[in-house]
Amino acid sequence: MSLYDALMIGVSGLDANSRAMSVFSSNIANVNTVGYKTSQSDFETMLGSANGGNQGLATGVMAKAEANIAQQGAAFATQSPTDLAINGNGFFCVNTSATGVGQSLYTRAGSFAPDANGFLKNSAGLYLMGYPVGPTGASTSTLQPVTTSGLGGKGQATANMSIQANLDASSTAATGYSLGDMEDGTPAQFQSTINVYDSQGGTQPLQVSYIKTGPNTWNYEVSYEGDSNNLSPTSGNPNNINKQTDPNPISSGVITFDSNGNLQDVWPTGVANDPKSGTFSLSIPWNPATSGLQPQTISFDMGTVGASNGTSQFASASVLNGSHVDGAVFGNVTGVTVAADGTVNAQYSNGLTQPVFRIPLATFANPDGLSLVAGNAYAQSAGSGSPLVNAAGTGASGTIQGNALEGSTVDLATEFTSMITTQQAYSASARVVSTASQMLDELMQMQH
Repeated sequence: MSLYDALMIGVSGLDANSRAMSVFSSNIANVNTVGYKTSQSDFETMLGSANGGNQGLATGVMAKAEANIAQQGAAFATQSPTDLAINGNGFFCVNTSATGVGQSLYTRAGSFAPDANGFLKNSAGLYLMGYPVGPTGASTSTLQPVTTSGLGGKGQATANMSIQANLDASSTAATGYSLGDMEDGTPAQFQSTINVYDSQGGTQPLQVSYIKTGPNTWNYEVSYEGDSNNLSPTSGNPNNINKQTDPNPISSGVITFDSNGNLQDVWPTGVANDPKSGTFSLSIPWNPATSGLQPQTISFDMGTVGASNGTSQFASASVLNGSHVDGAVFGNVTGVTVAADGTVNAQYSNGLTQPVFRIPLATFANPDGLSLVAGNAYAQSAGSGSPLVNAAGTGASGTIQGNALEGSTVDLATEFTSMITTQQAYSASARVVSTASQMLDELMQMQH
């Protein structure tokens, strides 16, 4: 070795430690950057041959930055439902354009919020990509920018209803009852009105009437109490001339009880060989020409056979104890939520939810091999391998947490310690350079 070697080694130390200082400075500056991954400075020896010196001798040092992309930061809660954190492996698929035709990138910075057009983009201006969800589920053909605009209101038709009621066992049995008599004006011994919902989110009243016709035996009629023009006129009882054009009652039948007052059977009119059951199918014959609705079928549950959890017959006043219908009136969008599997659900004022997008996650064989780009995002590289895009929570993909963000992985204590060590190493390298320079000066003076 020579003084020139010592001078070059000192210079390489200055260069390597200055590069390391820039890495630590960047880490410290990004301590509050969402999804930021710390970089570390990797030092390695530089052989003498690299500087024109002796082969096999270490005559310097090099440093390069390595990002710890696979390291996961801690999630912290936020108030925005479109703030998203990833628990586990994976990256959000993002695009530089709201049309989805820009550069495809990947990030864990999930601070997404709707822009002026409703597209979700993060603080770096990168647009979140996902699969739209249709009536048959999520499409997995082409990723599209996730949007919360254009979501209309939603109602849901009633498909199931149930009733909890008691019919007074001490009631006197009526004589001469015929189908439709209660609708025609024969006093019912008990009546209750239950509102159901049509397919357009409207509320429709159904009246359930009961009359005792024998020991442990009651007849029921279900009538539509709204505008009868909304119903098809041919749905009435064809055996009663007064009912040929009157659609009510839309359903009728027999209820029987055992000697203990428990439900024994519900027997709809016209149903032969009916197996014992407390549930029957109720059809509302909407007239599309006048109501704009298609006929609607509802499963009407009057209780469990052999039990008194629905309709019962005890010697106490007839009473409606409760009823339940599913479906909902028309409601407007009030917000969105994101489930752990990445499903974006629209929330409505009537309590309904509707999936509108599915956010997938991209995983890589070597995430540390991704190329860093501006905006705390990454691009695919030869070192990372190709992305595998799967639904969150499947395969190697992690899950998605709404109302949360992933924090920076920077540990300030570690960075300050490394910075002090680097500063000392830089000063030592500077002393090497200055000392070697002085020795060279002395050598040059010896020539005079």
